[in-house]
Amino acid sequence: MNTATDTTGRAFALPLPDTNPAPPLVMRLVRDFDAAWVDETSVAAWSAGGGDRLVLLAGDPVRFPEGQDVAAVLPELMKVFPNRFQVAVVPRDNEDALARRYGSQRWPTLLFFRDGQYVTAIAGMQDWDVYQSGVAAALAMPPSRPPTIGIPVVSQGSTSKDSGCH
Repeated sequence: MNTATDTTGRAFALPLPDTNPAPPLVMRLVRDFDAAWVDETSVAAWSAGGGDRLVLLAGDPVRFPEGQDVAAVLPELMKVFPNRFQVAVVPRDNEDALARRYGSQRWPTLLFFRDGQYVTAIAGMQDWDVYQSGVAAALAMPPSRPPTIGIPVVSQGSTSKDSGCH
């Protein structure tokens, strides 16, 4: 088990996945680089732990082998941006739910959070310079609304005329 803290500072355990164990490069992130395990129920508490946080959605290693490439590149990004962000990985069985929650439609994806709020995502395997500039930009930008899929929310009392839609 590895641990994380909730918004009150209390530690809670994040169990290792029971089924569909993660590929070796994802396991290496946990073992050697202190990545946490998160799922759709624990990601909010983990991301609220303070500072910049990054979640890897690696995807199925057979269908999306580039997810393993991203898992291999992450430690190098951690060296370029020392102590700038913490990393979490998602058990394969939980990735689809987390991807839907944050509007991710491509594998692999890096989801960025700051102080519990969604910031942005970088999808797919990128060239090294693109990753460096993308991570630098993500660490500098303000939190934003996740690009979730669904019916647009309109506040009570508004009309289609003042909702900004046409």
